[in-house]
Amino acid sequence: MSNNQEQSNTSNSIRHDHLIIKSMISPNARVLDIGCGDGALLELLREEKNVDGRGIEINQKNVNHAVAKGLSVIQGDADSDLINYPDKSFDYAVLSLTIQATKNPRLVLEQLLRIADYAIVSFPNFGHWKIRWQILAFGRMPVTDKLPEQWYDTPNIHFCTVKDFATLCKNINTKVEEAISINGYGKELSDDIPLFIHNLLGRESVFLLSKNK
Repeated sequence: MSNNQEQSNTSNSIRHDHLIIKSMISPNARVLDIGCGDGALLELLREEKNVDGRGIEINQKNVNHAVAKGLSVIQGDADSDLINYPDKSFDYAVLSLTIQATKNPRLVLEQLLRIADYAIVSFPNFGHWKIRWQILAFGRMPVTDKLPEQWYDTPNIHFCTVKDFATLCKNINTKVEEAISINGYGKELSDDIPLFIHNLLGRESVFLLSKNK
């Protein structure tokens, strides 16, 4: 699934959610990045965590860019192709700023937790106060730096809030190992901050998940 919400949250243009994801992944791990775009995260993990990385990307142009970097990326769709991977094929399955563009987020999340020991999911938080304010004040679908497209152009079809995602995790018997949100100033909100604060102030969130035994 292509990710067209490129962000430059740090001075060296590495996406902030990618930095958080990197911090959650152990060195030398086996990683599958679904919707990997041009392979920016896989490249970062290869260089700094020495991972054995694989990628799936729906956009052929992005696949070509990733392969040109020496990355192992194939064309595929998160909604239809994850079922082809055996159980526990990877240590981590990553879905960064992509779940909102999938047709069946619940099924995709269940597949991530089947094929890997851990799933890492980042997503834009539709509960952020600026989005609430835009809808309340103007009565229109919000356009922000994290959700830049107009409603008729966006590839996103399943927006959710931090609380919505936490509820989905609970409903499919999934353990939240760690949850970090990024506020409007680029600061991280850690696990010890109440969920409703993440839901109100987090522009985007990153969840590290495992399957409850």
